[in-house]
Amino acid sequence: MRDSTALIARLRHVASDTGVRQGDSRAEDGWLTQGLARAQLHEIHAAHVEEGASVAGFGVALALVARATPILWLRTEAAERRGGRLHATGLVELGVAVDALVLGVVADEDALLRAASDSARCAGLGTLIVEAWGRCPGIDLTSTRRLMLAAEVSGVTVLLLRVDASPVPTAAATRWGVAAAASTPLEAHAPGAPAFDIELQRRRGGPSGRRWRVEWNRDACRFDDSQSPAVQAAGTPLSGARLPVASGGTAAQRPPASVRRA
Repeated sequence: MRDSTALIARLRHVASDTGVRQGDSRAEDGWLTQGLARAQLHEIHAAHVEEGASVAGFGVALALVARATPILWLRTEAAERRGGRLHATGLVELGVAVDALVLGVVADEDALLRAASDSARCAGLGTLIVEAWGRCPGIDLTSTRRLMLAAEVSGVTVLLLRVDASPVPTAAATRWGVAAAASTPLEAHAPGAPAFDIELQRRRGGPSGRRWRVEWNRDACRFDDSQSPAVQAAGTPLSGARLPVASGGTAAQRPPASVRRA
């Protein structure tokens, strides 16, 4: 009976949580400096198939702003072929410590969901990133509910990255749309910090539809709203910076490793 009561309490917490942290100037803007709600599943969609790098960069930044490390990143071999391998230097430039991320590449969607389900139960993780390209019919209400409940128990934040996929009903606390945005130039008109156009598409128990244009502030480990006077005073926007990937060349042509790698 005691176990049943605890399970019911967790389910009620999942159903009522908005998935967006409170605090700062406006409640809906708390994620800019504190990150998304911990111990929850959040879904992040690329606005277009070309925005895979933007989704990856936004997911990493969310983990960093919430101080939710270490990070385990799971992706399929198909994601490696279509999106390119993650670029270690680009991750470091975003602020990821070299010992704070482990990458796991699995064969297919079924293996991805099995690995995600097991990993979401590991309380030693800060953030679990699950990257899926294409329709992936196995990512549905049932599988995401399992991920949500596992996150609730372990305290791990699960970020589900979707590229080239239409939104479907899931148990995620929030759903976000991400695209690259123009960044504010640095001195001598050098390209500025990574910038994103963000839309809160769905929020359990709260309003959605809010939009932001933000830049990633690596030094302060937070998102800066590009509509703020401080950012606007820096200059005219340049092309947006995104997370580099090795999309071509010999590195991308080699077959991916069958086990995880740092």
